[in-house]
Amino acid sequence: MSYNPTTKETKVLAHDLYFPNGVAVSPDQQFVIFCETPLLKCKKYYIEGPKKGSIDQFCDDIPGYPDNIHYDGEGHYWIGLVSGLNPQLDVIFRYPLIRKAMGIFAKYVMNPRRFLAKNGGVIAVDLEGKLSSHYSDPKLALASGIKIGNHIYCGSLVYPFILRLDVKKYPAIISSHQS
Repeated sequence: MSYNPTTKETKVLAHDLYFPNGVAVSPDQQFVIFCETPLLKCKKYYIEGPKKGSIDQFCDDIPGYPDNIHYDGEGHYWIGLVSGLNPQLDVIFRYPLIRKAMGIFAKYVMNPRRFLAKNGGVIAVDLEGKLSSHYSDPKLALASGIKIGNHIYCGSLVYPFILRLDVKKYPAIISSHQS
């Protein structure tokens, strides 16, 4: 959606998105990138130029469910992963009735997210959407992250702490620096 503070009007720019989550403006301000969590994809919506108003794929080789996105000013987008790939979450995301039942179960019995979401973390992709780094932890769930300087900061919806990781000290699982 787009909000014009002068006219106080809001316009819907894109329809039929599947749980869009997070947004980052490209360095040249030609498009915004957003995640579609259940589809394991990030897309770009053109806000300027000849493709204005259209949507293209940005990255779809994501090793988990993307949640939020941040541009670091150094040529990488950092994308939080609420969980690594998980067949149970695929079923929950795909079927609204199962999602509703899980919501009722979580409200009245216990929160199943702690058991379903694992291997959360953060990935970095370059300006073309190619995966360059992957940081995860088997116990991290429902995470969102941001990179500032040499550190990644991750928070979680289910854990009462913030993780701080020095990327110089701890190498990524996948790194653009590896051959």
